[in-house]
Amino acid sequence: MSTPPEYVAAHNLLADKHVVITAAAGTGIGFAVAKRCVEEGATVTISDIHERRLGEAADRLAELGNGRPHTVLCNVTVEDDVMNLFSSAIDTVGPIDVLMNNAGLGGEANLVDMTDDQWMSVIDVTLNGTMRATRAALRHMMPRGRGVIVNNASVIGWRAQAGQSHYAAAKAGVMALTRCSALEAAEAGVRINAVSPSLAMHPFLEKVSNQDFLDSLVEKEAFKRSAEPWEIANVMVFLASDYSSYMTGEVVSVSSQHA
Repeated sequence: MSTPPEYVAAHNLLADKHVVITAAAGTGIGFAVAKRCVEEGATVTISDIHERRLGEAADRLAELGNGRPHTVLCNVTVEDDVMNLFSSAIDTVGPIDVLMNNAGLGGEANLVDMTDDQWMSVIDVTLNGTMRATRAALRHMMPRGRGVIVNNASVIGWRAQAGQSHYAAAKAGVMALTRCSALEAAEAGVRINAVSPSLAMHPFLEKVSNQDFLDSLVEKEAFKRSAEPWEIANVMVFLASDYSSYMTGEVVSVSSQHA
């Protein structure tokens, strides 16, 4: 298979749910998740660090015919921003049913050449940012006795790749955070799972990555193509929906990579 399948029709999986999505602007998985959630009947609050792109994302979502979503600027490395995201979403839209943790930062450097700043910036956005948002969501969801959190990890958290020590460590941390926090939240009726994509292609990734490198990653995929961002979003929506009601602490690989 070298071409993606047709876009999957919605099934109202998130009807009457309020979903908060971090890093939802742009062309990647975050926006695809936001779009899919709206199509599945949810009311969404979207956040991002980029004001212009966040506004553009909200305008595009409004074209789906369900109104313009609530938007909140948020840098997940800043605790006050994260707290403001949740308080603004709750005050404006209402109780939060689902958090989609999508914020992450990549980079490429061999460890021997990597600076502390390069290491810490990736860890702070990708792992610490996921922790901060998860913690804020749990403080809201656990007293209510319900809620779902879906984190975005990566197969690099499992599989070695040169130049990715910081990103791999962060994503492996997201996996561990998912499993441990899920056990802590289970008694309160809150579920926490993660997706682990291999390669989802979008214009921004193509812009910042070497094409030969991307082609080499595609060659490792059984389908000989990268995933569409909406294919990752579909699995995240499944994990957010009642169809996955008995799943918590799981990391679901969304990949066609060879073992």
